Amino acid sequence: MAVTDFFVGEIVTELLKMMVQLSSKSCHCKAMAAQIANSLQQILPIIEEIKYSGVELPAHRQSQLDRFSETLRKGIEITEKALQCSRLNIYRNLRLARKLEKLEKDICRFINSTLPVHILADVHHVRFETTERFDRLEGVWLERRLESMKIRADGPVEGRWWAEEAFMRAREEERFETNSVNIGIGLRVGMRKLKEMVIGRDDLTAVGISGLGGSGKTTLATEFCNDPEVRRHFKEKILVLTVSQSPDVEQLRRTIWGYVMGSDSVYSYDRIVHGRPANSALLVLDDVWSISVLEKLIPDISGCKTLVVSRFKFTEVLRATYEVELLRESEAIALFCHYAFGQQSIPLAANHNLVKQVVNECKCLPLALKVIGASLREQSEMFWNNAKTRLSRGEPICESHENNLLRRMAISMEHLSSKVRECFLDLGCFPEDKKIPLDILINVWKELHDLDDEEALAVLFELSQKNLLTLVKDARGGDIYSSYFEMYVTHHDVLRDLALHFSSQKNVNDRKRLLMSKSEMQLPKEWSRKSDQPFNARLVSIHTGEMKEMDWTQMIFPEAEVLILNFSSSGYFLPPFLCNMPKLRALVMLNNNATHATISNFSVFSSLINLRSIWLEKVSIAQLFDACAPFKNLRKISLVFCKIKNSLDESAANVSQIFPFLLELKIDHCNDLVKLPSSICEMQSLKCLSVTNCHSLSQLPTNLWKLKNLQILRLSACPLLTTLPPGICGLSCLKYIDLSQCVNLISLPEEIGKLANLDKIDMRECSLIRTLPRSVVCLQSLCHVICEEDVSWLWEDLKSHMPNLYIQVAEKCFDLDWLND
Repeated sequence: MAVTDFFVGEIVTELLKMMVQLSSKSCHCKAMAAQIANSLQQILPIIEEIKYSGVELPAHRQSQLDRFSETLRKGIEITEKALQCSRLNIYRNLRLARKLEKLEKDICRFINSTLPVHILADVHHVRFETTERFDRLEGVWLERRLESMKIRADGPVEGRWWAEEAFMRAREEERFETNSVNIGIGLRVGMRKLKEMVIGRDDLTAVGISGLGGSGKTTLATEFCNDPEVRRHFKEKILVLTVSQSPDVEQLRRTIWGYVMGSDSVYSYDRIVHGRPANSALLVLDDVWSISVLEKLIPDISGCKTLVVSRFKFTEVLRATYEVELLRESEAIALFCHYAFGQQSIPLAANHNLVKQVVNECKCLPLALKVIGASLREQSEMFWNNAKTRLSRGEPICESHENNLLRRMAISMEHLSSKVRECFLDLGCFPEDKKIPLDILINVWKELHDLDDEEALAVLFELSQKNLLTLVKDARGGDIYSSYFEMYVTHHDVLRDLALHFSSQKNVNDRKRLLMSKSEMQLPKEWSRKSDQPFNARLVSIHTGEMKEMDWTQMIFPEAEVLILNFSSSGYFLPPFLCNMPKLRALVMLNNNATHATISNFSVFSSLINLRSIWLEKVSIAQLFDACAPFKNLRKISLVFCKIKNSLDESAANVSQIFPFLLELKIDHCNDLVKLPSSICEMQSLKCLSVTNCHSLSQLPTNLWKLKNLQILRLSACPLLTTLPPGICGLSCLKYIDLSQCVNLISLPEEIGKLANLDKIDMRECSLIRTLPRSVVCLQSLCHVICEEDVSWLWEDLKSHMPNLYIQVAEKCFDLDWLND
């Protein structure tokens, strides 16, 4: 018996064990792994015969067996990667699926061609049925795999599995940093010292954390707040607020007082005045830049401790400050290697000295280690040498740490494709330290770079992989039918500074992006001085307070396609230069004030004939439709935290004529909406209607059946809804309905079985529904139901009539972190 015979047997046995393990894992390769395991079980006796037969194979047959052994070794490598891959890492799973398909074809080719069946039968008694089993497997799996991943090409849900995969990866990276690398000596020391200052000393009411940008200050504060001892001490009463360079101080004061004291009233003293909370509380103020702001925010309340996170030491206010220690060399190498190589140590095949030199140039800053490590992943040694050279270039002695860090971080952008790089630079248009709704970001990218949903999400995934942004998902978010509004992007302020730095290189009139880095009371003077010439920016972002007609400068934007208006006020005059934006396709208005803003000058909308999407947040839309001509190109409207009143009623406006080709309407957190106007049902082009978190909504229109093209209907978190109108059953194209958190809903429509295309129902936290209509058994397209455990048995009883139905019992979600936003 040849030595190779023995090792082939061992390899098959090992591969079989791994396939069995993979088939038991909840992942996208599960079905294929089970089939391959079954095939290996069938072929293993044949290999065992070769192994123990004592027959010495001829040289040419031995070489064929060597090649087969190498094929199986590759199979083990692929399987190891699949076992380590997240079940939601769809992009990588697809690549692994294709490699598994090739592996199966190679095995089949070996059995069918390289070693003809009759020779195997003569020498090792192999039955023909083994070959037949391989023939049956070939080609079947990938077809099933692609079908199971098939993305609906019929509108708003297209391509969203990429986001799911990226969010899962972001959570895994966060867990890795917390549990593996950052819990080193430096962080443990920081935790111990903070506990001594915050918990151990009653004389310190305010304590600071300071350090360089990207040094891990916020990470330390987050770990401190999550520590069980800290949470017990403050009885879970911990409020985290991000202050930033452009804070709304009065709104922050209201939030602090309301949380600590349970009251919305704030006295007009320079500091939040004396009081006594019901329990002790911890207030965390992150990213503080100004001592004058800090003095107004620190509460002088017995039992309340304040933790201030900043790049600066405010010795005038803070009697004790912990300065964050940088990572030790071993911790820095582990963190860098995780992002550069996918492991916590330098690989044997890598150039150890070169890796350590690059790590040293990152100055032990966690952010730099993560971003630069990810940018060098799978790059050639020549690329690494070039990066090391660029990182090690001498910097002027007077150069600030921030500029020094920016130059180092710029290395991470050099290997991005031009389109991905442009999308990264677009992130500079959003306010600092704010969650960016993915809905807005994806829409900006689509309009500026002519991307479809799948391409935009691929860019998102790549930027996430390279740690150039962070993905955040609402704990209650769903799957591919989820609204992008449930998903967010956050951006480290150093990375935002990097985007702003690259976007401001050219003359102000020639920039692709015209951006304000922070909130100002008026437009930048540089803009006003150059207003006699056209601005060629395609993306314009303005960040101000209240703006009146006289505050605007008349400017011309012949190329502008996206305009983002960030402001904080109760009144806002739309810029007159909207009339000078003939190519504008996306308008975003974000009001950061505590109250709704009354918008003036809506009449400029009549000139925006190419507008495709509108996002309005925390504004009153009472005058929106005044003097509005039909928006024939408008496809999407989002009204978030808006005051609607009766502006959508037929008596106020004929919305179907104003928006004749609208595909998606989103109404979220609009608490003055009591009755959904029937006029919306005249908008027959609608494919997606979302009316969510509207706590006063109690009635839906009876003529919903008119929305013949509607595919997605979201009614989640509308607690006053008790019934659904029968007209819903006439929505013949409906694929998904979200009724989650409609806590007073008592029943589903009797004729719901008419929804022949319904694929999924989300009815979590609808515990008052105790019976199901008889017609539900007619929902033959229904594949997925999400519900509470005490409702699931209603569906379980129908499994005999609906064998393909998957019933998902929803997990309880008690996460209240959203209250801090």
